[in-house]
Amino acid sequence: MDKKIVIIPTYNEKENIEKIIRAVFSLEGEYHILVIEDGSPDGTAQIVKTLQQEFPERLFMIERKGKLGLGTAYITGFKWSVEHEYDYIFEMDADFSHNPNDLPRLYEACAKNGADLAIGSRYCNGISVINWPIGRVIMSYYASVYVRTVLGMKVFDTTAGFKCYTRKVLETIDLDKVKMKGYGFQIEMKYSTYKLGFKIQEVPIIFVDRTEGTSKMSSGIFGEAFWGVMKLKMRKIRPVKK
Repeated sequence: MDKKIVIIPTYNEKENIEKIIRAVFSLEGEYHILVIEDGSPDGTAQIVKTLQQEFPERLFMIERKGKLGLGTAYITGFKWSVEHEYDYIFEMDADFSHNPNDLPRLYEACAKNGADLAIGSRYCNGISVINWPIGRVIMSYYASVYVRTVLGMKVFDTTAGFKCYTRKVLETIDLDKVKMKGYGFQIEMKYSTYKLGFKIQEVPIIFVDRTEGTSKMSSGIFGEAFWGVMKLKMRKIRPVKK
């Protein structure tokens, strides 16, 4: 059986973390979870530790000292997952904006349809976002249009954070050279995957904004992505040296 792991970064997710873990573990196909916990003061880590007693061979956690950024959280998770020889590595938010029931669809896109990266896409089939203010929808949608235009990458949802990578992709990208930390990180990883010649497939999903906990979105995150795309265009993306 393929080894599959879902990486979930957390910061103050006590309202959601147990529910999302149980939802993933209820799926068929033996998914494992790696929580990257950034020193949440609300007790998120303790909830995970309690659940680890119930799921000792499926639930793992890396605790970091403080809020170190989305990009570094995922890179920490990627390195751990590759080291532990997982075949398929997923990114997912803790807050149910990504529906755990879509995980098998992303897996299928890679395992059966031959994709190297499957993206849970809000924009490949119209706009599929629920509970966002219209201004945020417009900003996110046109941010993806901007990225697609500048980078020439045929991906509709360039900032999506719901994804499935094959291990080969994460072994090929030089993770130590990934520079962007916030949502720009999502763009940089997709662009690196694209430039290295891997097959990308978008899988339409419905994105529902969180109902519990607080959003981590900020204008600085968008600023980094805007200017970072310009710099990314100028960079040469090379595979990691073995």
